[in-house]
Amino acid sequence: MEKPVMCRIIDIKEESPSVKTYFLDRDFDFKPGQFGMVWIPGVDEKPFGFSSKNSISVAMVGEFTKKMHSLKIGDLLGIRGPYGNNFESIGDKILAVSGGIGSAPIISTIEAFSKLGISITSIIGGRTKEELLFLERFQNCGTVYPCTDDCSFGFHGFTTEKMEELLSKEKYDMIITCGPEIMMKKVIKIAEKYDVPVQLSLERYMKCGIGICGQCAVDNEGLCICKDGPVFWDNKLKFISEFGEYKRDASGAVFR
Repeated sequence: MEKPVMCRIIDIKEESPSVKTYFLDRDFDFKPGQFGMVWIPGVDEKPFGFSSKNSISVAMVGEFTKKMHSLKIGDLLGIRGPYGNNFESIGDKILAVSGGIGSAPIISTIEAFSKLGISITSIIGGRTKEELLFLERFQNCGTVYPCTDDCSFGFHGFTTEKMEELLSKEKYDMIITCGPEIMMKKVIKIAEKYDVPVQLSLERYMKCGIGICGQCAVDNEGLCICKDGPVFWDNKLKFISEFGEYKRDASGAVFR
């Protein structure tokens, strides 16, 4: 297993009340959708998608991310990677659907795709206006439809409702998505109705990041999210029984 590259935090941006972006003193040559294993010395190591060539964005959801949110400019992080596979650019017109911190790998992906001349339409979701991530960056890549659960901004409804509205009027070559699995499961169901292929990024508890430990293997296929993913085509997800139903914690116990 490769050693982590030590990086110094050179800037921190508060994206929302629960998300911070950490800018590092080196760039990473990653493909859209790949991730890095982030190590806090003396604490632990966790996977995060790259939100730009030199940044990771972190939502505070547990003890590790709580520690991340306490870090300051000048502190050190270790990064292994990039690991995993990536989003593929198919066609000339792509619809991106993201929710919450799932917007981090999506924004870096559509920025890369827009440089290829691909037309991008994005639907981004958050509980409130303050929790819509990277709105300006999304707007720089094309048309954006923000959606808020509390109806405080943009479309008053779920991302999948806006998605179905758009698909009923326009044709897209492909959909990419990342966010809560209940949302992505609905994305696949709607896309199937309109015969549009989907690529999506999955998250699971990881330890090694390179497919050795088996911690992130999924039922029933036994695929490792870190090595065989994190990006999958929708036809592969049909054979993963836990998708949108449950996950496993560090001990392997099922939780929903």
